[in-house]
Amino acid sequence: MRILGIETSCDETALAIVEGKGERVRVARELVASQVKIHKKYGGVVPEVAARRHAEVMPWMLKKMLGRERARAFDVIAVTAGPGLITSLRVGVDTARSLAYAWGKPLVAVNHLAGHIAANFIDEITNTKYQIPNTKFQIPNSNRKSLSYKPFAISRARFPALALVVSGGHTELVLMRDHGVYELLGATRDDAAGEAFDKVGKLLGLGYPGGPAVAKRAEKGDPHAIPFPRPMIHSKDFDFSFSGLKTAVAQYLDVQHPVGHPDIADICASFQEAAVDVLVEKTIRAARRVKPKTILLAGGVAANKELRKRLGIEVARQLPTANCRPPPMKFTTDNAAMIAAAGYFMARKKQFADWRTLEPRANWEIGAE
Repeated sequence: MRILGIETSCDETALAIVEGKGERVRVARELVASQVKIHKKYGGVVPEVAARRHAEVMPWMLKKMLGRERARAFDVIAVTAGPGLITSLRVGVDTARSLAYAWGKPLVAVNHLAGHIAANFIDEITNTKYQIPNTKFQIPNSNRKSLSYKPFAISRARFPALALVVSGGHTELVLMRDHGVYELLGATRDDAAGEAFDKVGKLLGLGYPGGPAVAKRAEKGDPHAIPFPRPMIHSKDFDFSFSGLKTAVAQYLDVQHPVGHPDIADICASFQEAAVDVLVEKTIRAARRVKPKTILLAGGVAANKELRKRLGIEVARQLPTANCRPPPMKFTTDNAAMIAAAGYFMARKKQFADWRTLEPRANWEIGAE
């Protein structure tokens, strides 16, 4: 079964085709058009600008992805239907609906967070994904071989699985009883972890996006230099809160460095240590309750090296019977391969959507209909 994945939930326009058979999955082709340089001058994503860019590059990307095969290149369409920026989601959903109608293909509506979780079932590949530059309408020359990857096999997932989903818009603990069967155990009550990373980066003048810059500076800092708070780390539920941690960094800067020259590396390291402490502690506590066989890490912040390391260490130490699986680094950010992978497992269960009625959903809780 070949799945065409379409992802436009925020500021990445992405397409991918994955081939699946049983528990075997192969990423056949992947394209991504990043808008980071476009939004950098604004200090964040501008929804209207993002949607316009999606609409501009989508026809060119489809032509490059499908080539002469067109409808023969895939069997099923999987599209991110939410959550995300409604104007951006609309571009992807309308594209998927049009293709489903024109070519008579079944359509799967994928929750963006379910896609991030599905990235854990994509193995590493040797080639990097094919990048579309930000320059308007300039699509570089390429032959089809540059878009092809070697097949890979994934081991059969051991369920139930517990997924820590950490991104710029979400921080959630999700119990996964099977592919496509989710139960939300806890979520952020205010700022998501990735959002806090980005805001701290902005406070420190590290540019956009701030999260990766904070993590990079943290490598040279002392994680114990500043006793930042660990919000909700001792609460009995599995919810998160990172607004107070972000505020603590802002207050530290105001009090300790009112005229500038802060010890940026130590601030980044101490902030990261506090955030990771909360994420790992909550995940371990949830795992003790639901007793998963597998613990998964998902979302953009899953690329954070300290989080990957600490979670792996604590799972091995405290939950030796569980298998901890971080996703491949290249599939932690928004991409269409993860959407296609999630769509594959949904298509196996005949979980199709009606192209005539499918609408994007800016707010779509994972596990909800």
